[in-house]
Amino acid sequence: MAEDTWLAARLIPTSGINGADEQERRATSALLAVMSAVREFGRALTQPLGAPAGTVQTFIEVPFQYGEGKLFPDGLIRVSRGQRRWTALVEVKTGTNELQTEQLEHYLDIARDQGFDALITISNEIPPIAGQHPTTVDKRKLKKVALYHLPWSEVLTAAVMQKEYRGVADPDQAWVLGELIRYLEHPRSGALEFSDMGPRWVSVRDSVGAGTLRAADAAASEIVGRFDALVRFAGLKLGRQLGTEIVPALSRRELAEPAARTQNLITQLAATGAMTAALRIPGAVGVLSITADLRASKITCHVDVDAPREGRPTTRVNWLVRQLKDAPESVRLESFAAYSRGPGNAELLRTVRESPAVLVGDPGREIRSFRVAATSAAGGKRGTGRGSFIDSVLDAIDGFYGQVIQNLKPWMPAPPKLRSAEEVIEAEPVSKALISSAISSQDGPEAGTGEQPEVQAPLEGLPRWRT
Repeated sequence: MAEDTWLAARLIPTSGINGADEQERRATSALLAVMSAVREFGRALTQPLGAPAGTVQTFIEVPFQYGEGKLFPDGLIRVSRGQRRWTALVEVKTGTNELQTEQLEHYLDIARDQGFDALITISNEIPPIAGQHPTTVDKRKLKKVALYHLPWSEVLTAAVMQKEYRGVADPDQAWVLGELIRYLEHPRSGALEFSDMGPRWVSVRDSVGAGTLRAADAAASEIVGRFDALVRFAGLKLGRQLGTEIVPALSRRELAEPAARTQNLITQLAATGAMTAALRIPGAVGVLSITADLRASKITCHVDVDAPREGRPTTRVNWLVRQLKDAPESVRLESFAAYSRGPGNAELLRTVRESPAVLVGDPGREIRSFRVAATSAAGGKRGTGRGSFIDSVLDAIDGFYGQVIQNLKPWMPAPPKLRSAEEVIEAEPVSKALISSAISSQDGPEAGTGEQPEVQAPLEGLPRWRT
């Protein structure tokens, strides 16, 4: 038998998984075990949830009496530091399994009765906004127990960030964390990536194309929610590659009222056939904006860049073009003049490279900003793979960042230079008329004459110095 068919021995094997229950139990045990073994990773997951920076202990399938029977939450996490102890129950779902309201409410009751601090849920469901929970529960049960949700993609991102970028002090622990990453990245682990736009995707897509979608349609709410979740997943995926945290760019109102964000997207989709979102990337020249136009089957990514504050208009255009030397010629550039409204002057990069003046409208008006945009085809399928909407959005975001945004730097004015004494004299000669020949009161008798200097009478109208 050829060696290429042999399976390498893994600390957390994917072979032998039979059924959803086994998949869920193995994923739970692997994650919780590595959280307690790798201190930095356990701290990275628990500290944002309110746990102290202490020793992490983990358990699986802990039995609790509930009513006349027993319930077995998938796991329990306890973090201790000194006299302080933080405890959370854990409920895990893998594959396409979704969290159930009744089950979560039972676990919230157990946590309250036991004096625990939180209930943590882990599944492949990705809420549109971080901090939001995908399952609706009775808010009265959250008075004493906090409810948190971690998508598997966020858990994987935290593991990659810790191992590859933040670091693990112990080499053996780093290897253990790497084994968890390999396990979660395997398709059989059940820790799936974003892979479905939902059963109503086709009907909404067709309604948008026909112009019959209405804001009151229930299916529209599901699709815009999945679009926001897809953009958030794209940020997590890109963040794993860049080693930084990328989050959706939302207004304060959208963060405070997620329902308002959803309603605005529904209205936009029904009116224009498009959905918009944005990602905030640390250190980038601007936010990465995404527009998914279902009516035109196009995905457009763009970034707005402030123009230099000095130089001629064509000089400012050339400043931008030089930074886009590796960008595709199909990238669209648009310039906006100061105090102007409406669209600016737009042209493709290939044309601007040959003639920068095409982006200059009125030479007398100052160019204040540019927009760099790239458009690609949008897939129509609800799943993943060739021709899918999900992959077309992910490819558009990754490609635009790699070809455009990562090469753009904000304009900075040149620092002033020190001038030598000779340069100052040559550049600014002093006129003879400005050289004073008047004798100061501090001057003494002229050398060699023995005469006192002549004292001039004070000018009339000025106050006299009292003697």
